[in-house]
Amino acid sequence: MFVYFNGQVIEDNEAKISIFDHGYLYGLGLFETFAVYDGHPFLLDDHFKRLQKGLHELGIDWTYDKEKVMSILRELMVSNGLKDAYIRWNVSAGVKPVGVFDETYNEPSVSAFAKPLPQSSNKPRKVEILDIRRNTPEGKQRMKSFHYMNNLLAKRELLDRNSSAEGLFLTGDGYLAEGIVTNLFFVKNHVVHTPSIETGILDGVTRRFLISLLKKAHVNVKEGFYTVDDLKGANEAFITNSIQELIPIELDGVDLEMEGKYFTYLKKEYQHFKHFLWSRDEI
Repeated sequence: MFVYFNGQVIEDNEAKISIFDHGYLYGLGLFETFAVYDGHPFLLDDHFKRLQKGLHELGIDWTYDKEKVMSILRELMVSNGLKDAYIRWNVSAGVKPVGVFDETYNEPSVSAFAKPLPQSSNKPRKVEILDIRRNTPEGKQRMKSFHYMNNLLAKRELLDRNSSAEGLFLTGDGYLAEGIVTNLFFVKNHVVHTPSIETGILDGVTRRFLISLLKKAHVNVKEGFYTVDDLKGANEAFITNSIQELIPIELDGVDLEMEGKYFTYLKKEYQHFKHFLWSRDEI
């Protein structure tokens, strides 16, 4: 596999990072995961706007240069023989003295890799409520950070159950939060609901895009605090992220419409826009 690492596209085994990089030592770094469809990186501007905002809050000096990013992505795609791809773009704080650093990280380590994009599917995905609770954000809002311990422990909980389901986190107060790698939507009485970012979830790029689509269609969308019973009373429900797109869900003991009116509308719009849209602001 060819990867991008600090200015070069190289073989993955040639990419070396210092043990004194604060991304390695302290988990201080952010990443974005997004899909490329036939050479087009869907919602690229939204992903990198979120990335740059988070890096600024962490004091990591890195600026989104769209032309440069596109050049890197094209080289990655060609080098790996891909037209459609799963991309992960990483910005690590970089090398600084050991200890808590309170100045600007002015030499971050930047890397990216591309791998084949999984086929999207409308096949329902089973979800299970996790025992482990969603940890609270370490800042004002959750960032897409290298710190993934809560997600990993949740995944291991499912493995202990011999389950291949997507796990759904609850907050410490028992409200619905998000999946291990997904955001949650459900429909009840013609209103589309999704947990508020005030629950501590990641404000997913796909989540925000779907909310924009619904509002454009004059659909009533509410972001709030919901219980498992609220989900059990839904007419339809689905999970989302930038790689899996939209997936209807199954929850034990709940009769959910697998491809309901709202899911079908959003799926159709997603397929339409994914080949050319740079930002939800364009719809």
